[in-house]
Amino acid sequence: MAAISIEKDYEGVYMTELEAYYNKFNEDKRLNSRHGQVEFRTSMQYIHRYLEEFAAVSGKEKAQIRILDIGAGTGRYSIALAKEGYDVSAVELVKHNLGRLKAKCSLVKAYQGNAMNLKRFADESFDMALLFGPLYHLHKEEDKLKALTEAKRVLTKEGYLLTAYVMNEFSVITYAFKERHIRESLEAGMLDGTFHCTEKANELYSMVRLEDIDKLNREAELKRIQIISADGAANYMRPFLNALDEEEFEYFLAYHLATCERMDLMGAAGHTVDILRKY
Repeated sequence: MAAISIEKDYEGVYMTELEAYYNKFNEDKRLNSRHGQVEFRTSMQYIHRYLEEFAAVSGKEKAQIRILDIGAGTGRYSIALAKEGYDVSAVELVKHNLGRLKAKCSLVKAYQGNAMNLKRFADESFDMALLFGPLYHLHKEEDKLKALTEAKRVLTKEGYLLTAYVMNEFSVITYAFKERHIRESLEAGMLDGTFHCTEKANELYSMVRLEDIDKLNREAELKRIQIISADGAANYMRPFLNALDEEEFEYFLAYHLATCERMDLMGAAGHTVDILRKY
């Protein structure tokens, strides 16, 4: 939650600090960790569910179903889906990530680009869009809306948009209380009177609550199909997950999948995935 200085260009795109961060950050390692596996396997389960629903309605075969991974990182999702036989394109802002993606898999059509401007793609040209990274980093509501409306624009009428967010309470509980930064967080204005993270909390990450997500959906005219907790309690208990044997870990994953749709647990998750369609 500590503040980070970021330079932006005229479009408000994070350049220097975001590049530096992802040049050092190993997203593949995170998603292959125990807590990362929970997030990845949960997200993939719902991606598959809605791809299957789309295929049943549209009659399209895998190779005909077009997926756009916006903010694809090093390709953890786009490569997996391309290897399954889907027609996958990826957009990634950070050159380092894009280079790794291209080096790992030639099946994905990968481009450098900005989630707020997908002009290279025509209207209604994809059957599913994944917006799993950009909404972590865009602070301004207008920028989030640009990313959502661009993803909506390139989506077919019957298609699905899956968007991911970093949740407010996870950040407050972890940084402010678990790591004991509550006094400085309040004194520096990182938290408001309701303990909602402000832009001062972390200039690299934007933390939201469910009502923030709901407001964005209304303004973007997107209809929720369902929202899930991608990781539940996994991020809170990383060392305990690492201590589990394989059978125990599979039981934890089964528990998480049985509870990841529960609204009474949603707001305290580390990450949520909102599953949307056009009105």
